[in-house]
Amino acid sequence: MDLIPARDHDWAMKAGWRYRIAGVLGTLAITVGAIVLAYEPGIRTLLDLIPVVGGLPDESAVGMELLIEAAVAGIVVLATVVPLYKPRPRRILDTWMLSVRRVSIALLALATIGYFDYSYRLPRRTLLVVGVLLLVILPLYFVAIRRRPSEGDRTIIIGDNPQTMADILAAVDGDVLGYVSPPSPFIGDEIVEEATPQVADGGVATQLDELPSLGGLSRLDEVLVDYDVDTAVLAFDQTDRAEFFGALDTCYDHGVRAMVHRDHADAVLTSGSAGGDLVQIDLEPWDWQDHVFKRVFDVVFASVGLLVLSPMMLVIAIAITAEDGGPILYSQERTAAFGDTFTISKFRSMVPNAEDVSGAKLSDEDDGDVDPRVTRVGRVLRQTHLDEIPQLWAILVGDMSVVGPRPERPGLDEDMEMTAAEWRSRWFVKPGLTGLAQIRGATGFHPEEKLRYDVEYIRKQGFWFDLKIVIRQVWMVLTDLGSAV
Repeated sequence: MDLIPARDHDWAMKAGWRYRIAGVLGTLAITVGAIVLAYEPGIRTLLDLIPVVGGLPDESAVGMELLIEAAVAGIVVLATVVPLYKPRPRRILDTWMLSVRRVSIALLALATIGYFDYSYRLPRRTLLVVGVLLLVILPLYFVAIRRRPSEGDRTIIIGDNPQTMADILAAVDGDVLGYVSPPSPFIGDEIVEEATPQVADGGVATQLDELPSLGGLSRLDEVLVDYDVDTAVLAFDQTDRAEFFGALDTCYDHGVRAMVHRDHADAVLTSGSAGGDLVQIDLEPWDWQDHVFKRVFDVVFASVGLLVLSPMMLVIAIAITAEDGGPILYSQERTAAFGDTFTISKFRSMVPNAEDVSGAKLSDEDDGDVDPRVTRVGRVLRQTHLDEIPQLWAILVGDMSVVGPRPERPGLDEDMEMTAAEWRSRWFVKPGLTGLAQIRGATGFHPEEKLRYDVEYIRKQGFWFDLKIVIRQVWMVLTDLGSAV
């Protein structure tokens, strides 16, 4: 392990901003240039000779109309290729594939604008030419200006416990720029961003003496950008803390590789068995377009579901009240993404205060047919899954997603960890109304099997994969409803 000063901080920061500016200006210039070129008389004459393409309407734009068309297209393309502006080291093939994907999404967005007959849309023939030019030129441009992967990583340590940081520092193989850590409580009431962490007896962790502080956790975003960080090693004493997952999320947002000590590997998804005591955390987050698609799907699904099922919800509410006069809904705290908690609501299927009765319910997936606390209405609700309808509201407000690992009670999470050591891996995605484990029949009574399906979903997650799970779940609900009827 080599300790190096951050003397090249200014150079790294300037290089990062130069890359960003070059990426934005280059993208804008290439997009506008492609539109201007598509309207050139020679290009239009050539397109007339191509079958099918020549039959498309030949529209042209000049003056202010051309300027507005170029501005709209430029804004769409600039917004779509945002991930390419991050100054992270990439190989040629990775850069090329990412550029092609982003440009394809931009072209789809421009085609959608044209579909709605916007006044300053790109004509179809023009969009075709622009698309071909962007798919060829933009990837080449980003390959040319990309940051080459360096021979040595620019590594920092992020942690909250001096002894843990010192231990992990010794396991780092490579250059270390410094550390990011909360201000030490042993220094006093004054907030010191550049403080050296202290050990419990008031001494300084000796292996950290020569390592400079880069700031507190609140400045992690700035540190990753300013110091052009390649790798962040997480050295938190407890991996279930919000700071751990928050730091991890920030690393992903900036395209920084995150590593963790093997002793903490059970709490995260790792990429196999790398050499040494450190392993790389292997979880590629969805980029913002994927998040948008998933969120839009969640909102549409929940809104339509609540609207269509509102008459049935009224009938269920009346039936629950008529049976025993108790509350209609049953609410409970559940674990959300990154270990946070939220309140989940369901139609009450048990007698009031059921958990105070002997034989307290162990899981939300218990079999209602054998539990004497389940009401007559509750048995029907559970068999048909109609007790889950109120969770559509949790999806609508963003506490849950349609597809994801089913949330458990915080206390049950601790019990599950005793049986399945990697249980916290489920915390990396928003909990869902249904998931791969549910359609495969895995319940909380078999945590290892349930965890295996949940981790498989996390690794394969995507819009189309979600859609397959939803279709399968809807079919299962309809089948159970038919059986009940």
